[in-house]
Amino acid sequence: MSGHRLRIGGRIDRDRPLGFRFEGRSLVGFAGDTLASALLASGVSIVGRSFKYHRPRGLFAAGPEEPNAIIQLGPRPDLKATQVLLEEGLEAGPVNCWPGSRFDAGAAIGLAKRFLPAGFYYKTFKWPDWNWWEPLIRRAAGLGRVDPTASAPEGQRRSLHCDVLVIGAGPAGMAAALAAGAAGLRVVLAEQDRLLGGSLLVDRGEIDGMPSDQWLERAEATLAARRETTILRRTTVLGCYDHGLVAAVERERIVWKIRAARVVVATGAIERPIAFQDDDRPGVMLAGAVRAYLNRWAAAAGRRLVLFTNNDEAYRTAIDWRQAGLDVAAIVDARRSTEGALPDAARAAGIRIVTNATLDRALGRGRVRGVVLRDGTGKTSHIDCDTVAVSGGRDPAVALFVQAGGKLAWQDQIAAFVPGDGGYTTPVGAAAGLFGLGSALAHGHAAGLAGQTVPDILPPAAEDAAQGTILALWHAGGDPARSWVDRASDVTVADVGMAAGEGYVSVEHYKRYTTSGMSPDQGKSSGVLALSLLGRATGRVQADVGTTRFRPPWDPVPISALVGADRGQRLRPVLHLAAHDRHAALGAAFEEYGGWMRPACYPAPGEGREAAIRREAAAVRAGVGLFDASPLGKIDVRGPDAGRFLDRMYIHRLSTLKPGRLRYTLAANEAGIVQDDGVVARLGPDRFLVGTTSGGAVRMAEAFEEWLQCEWVDLEVFVTPVTQQWGVVNLAGPQARALLAAAGTDIELETAAFPHMTFREGLVAGISARVSRVSFTGELSYEVAVPAGRTAELWDALTAAAGPAGIAPPVPFGIEALMVLRIEKGYLHVGADTDGTTYPADCGFGDVVAKRTDDFVGRRSMRRPDAVRDGRLQLVGLLPEAADAKLAAGAHIVAADEGSDGHVSSACWSPALGRSVGLAMIRNGRARLDETVTVDDLGRRLRARIVRPVFVDPDGTRLK
Repeated sequence: MSGHRLRIGGRIDRDRPLGFRFEGRSLVGFAGDTLASALLASGVSIVGRSFKYHRPRGLFAAGPEEPNAIIQLGPRPDLKATQVLLEEGLEAGPVNCWPGSRFDAGAAIGLAKRFLPAGFYYKTFKWPDWNWWEPLIRRAAGLGRVDPTASAPEGQRRSLHCDVLVIGAGPAGMAAALAAGAAGLRVVLAEQDRLLGGSLLVDRGEIDGMPSDQWLERAEATLAARRETTILRRTTVLGCYDHGLVAAVERERIVWKIRAARVVVATGAIERPIAFQDDDRPGVMLAGAVRAYLNRWAAAAGRRLVLFTNNDEAYRTAIDWRQAGLDVAAIVDARRSTEGALPDAARAAGIRIVTNATLDRALGRGRVRGVVLRDGTGKTSHIDCDTVAVSGGRDPAVALFVQAGGKLAWQDQIAAFVPGDGGYTTPVGAAAGLFGLGSALAHGHAAGLAGQTVPDILPPAAEDAAQGTILALWHAGGDPARSWVDRASDVTVADVGMAAGEGYVSVEHYKRYTTSGMSPDQGKSSGVLALSLLGRATGRVQADVGTTRFRPPWDPVPISALVGADRGQRLRPVLHLAAHDRHAALGAAFEEYGGWMRPACYPAPGEGREAAIRREAAAVRAGVGLFDASPLGKIDVRGPDAGRFLDRMYIHRLSTLKPGRLRYTLAANEAGIVQDDGVVARLGPDRFLVGTTSGGAVRMAEAFEEWLQCEWVDLEVFVTPVTQQWGVVNLAGPQARALLAAAGTDIELETAAFPHMTFREGLVAGISARVSRVSFTGELSYEVAVPAGRTAELWDALTAAAGPAGIAPPVPFGIEALMVLRIEKGYLHVGADTDGTTYPADCGFGDVVAKRTDDFVGRRSMRRPDAVRDGRLQLVGLLPEAADAKLAAGAHIVAADEGSDGHVSSACWSPALGRSVGLAMIRNGRARLDETVTVDDLGRRLRARIVRPVFVDPDGTRLK
């Protein structure tokens, strides 16, 4: 043996050495190694630190149940070393330690361990204030570090449909896939490992009269040759969902959505430990993991082994260890006597077996150096060793079965929860509690056929090794405060008892209080141990304790895989204006608003953003400005029942609207909450053009379709979103009418012929257009809608028409200036002045709702006691007492008891008034006009007067 690597054996390619670095150390492994097996073979004992107390941690398991070896791989945090395939040049390191795993300054917290039991944060940090402690706790929290600048590989999404999905390619899974394929069914076999075989990769046996390795090779070749069989290697099934949907991720990059007529769960079983004092020392490992590293990767966990067990299966580890030429100090068996093939084989190999004994504690600091054994009489003795293999039995991996609706039952014969009734999956083999090789093969074969009779197809034949009884043992002895249950989260046997004593007897409450099972391994090896200890502490049997919920995903999955190709523009496409290039040429500063890239403002060279916004707003009030309003939602609603339909969708009656007229209205959801607003135009007897907010265009169109397709199927209405078909240029300001006339139009523009809140159709600058008299600025405004492709042409024509007509050039203005203008006028902005609690009456539309006697969406909710109670927040204006004081959106109105009486919803510096103004949602605001209140903005306070929410042109004369 060189180091901890056996000279022969293992499923590694010794002709392909791979250099890698761990925590700055240069090491060498082989192709076929995992990072964990390469570290073990290199003699690395400490691979990380625990989360809470920063105790040294060594490898504990060999698969996804590993709680200790959580590593950082470049920019990728919190990976399990047992699941990372070794590659040339790989660089990794432990997480949650500084400056390193061998010496971690954070371990000093262990000195305060007695003050930091489970749930300590619920009972401490009350002085001086939680806000003082919270930043410290947040900095201490977490494991690995996320690199926000790193780019993850792009994932993919794929779908599969099959007759039989087999999850797991161990003996039972292989038998199921072979049988289903032989029956002519479409089969998908998903295996999380890179190799098929499961336990056959570790344990030797005989199947169909041949060595298990040879049988496995033939079985794999048979499956690969079948066209109707798909093998997914390195594929972890994440969860089983409703209606038979199974999600899986392949190579951490491809997410599969699989629909199968039948799902066979062959996920095997997970070994669990037995707790004893200081059992978290590096070198204490699961017996099955010691055997897996030895046989599959030719890596010895140490040189002198003590095996501690309560069952026969673990004897395989000691036997294989001895056959590898290594020293077995003793097998410590908690049972009074041991009979059977495996104990007999151990005796034949000359291995010392101590029955009716347990381990009291492990010795050593950086690594286990020995154990203290306690026999049935209470006498203790010391055994030197550098490796302790522990086995407390095996728990069927039932997470997917439960996710699919299955129920569990406790089985005393194996001291574990096993699948019971329910669900749409069929557990087989070890996943069903059948641990014998022959039983697993026969069980899988039967599940693959599902009752079909296929001539000449027989189950693979193998013998079940005789198994003795298991002794249910959870805590062997020693100090409960130093006997570990969840190694990752530092949960001890004492913590379990304390949680039970404090009333956390529900498994879900216990889990969250102690954080047991909430680390990256999700308690795969410690779950049943913890629940059994909870049962012991509360005087309940395991069946009465139950289990926690097995939520997907079964194993951590990279977010990049779930995202797939949906990132950036492919996730949330940002739309561009048809005249985007024209605005860019004008120097627009673009920002995203409602899914559109729009000009926020048009700063001149050397001009700041705030100065540009004020200049634009003042120019609109004094002359004329141009604004691109194309993103405002536009939905064409037509049909004989269009009017009736819109009456039900909005708070105003729109069926009474005459052709050629406009009406502003609000839309509410079923809870009565304001969700959108807009201006509706009646284009004809059976046709309306419904305006929405920019961000609400898609949402409202989908709402229309949902109500028509699901509720009001009797209405003959056709809904067509047309937002992107139209470009809209808004002319706003006292000179708007003159500019529009100068551009050339056949529409009569005088107020008598074309009043506010009407629209006309005709030619503008030679372009067919629909012109609407509607304003969001408080100024005389014309919205000119033309085909989207001619928006820039219209903009240019309007700009060019000013000079010859003796009009000052129109000033382009952006969203921010528009917001200033609408705040000055007191116009509502849904989403800024409203939130998820705002009813129409809160923002001044109570009379409209009260006049409606027919039903519409949200009407019933608007009449509930909470909607009409005294003390609701109402939209009002705020004017600071000091002329130079500035209001800020989000600032709170201070109540008499120093609580909140409301908040500032919108605020700006008004160029028209030369001071700050704002809109606010204030408790009983409309009844408190002229009252002076205190406004608090993150500790900065000012006095302001509640006024009507109109600061400019309260009579509306400028609109005419």
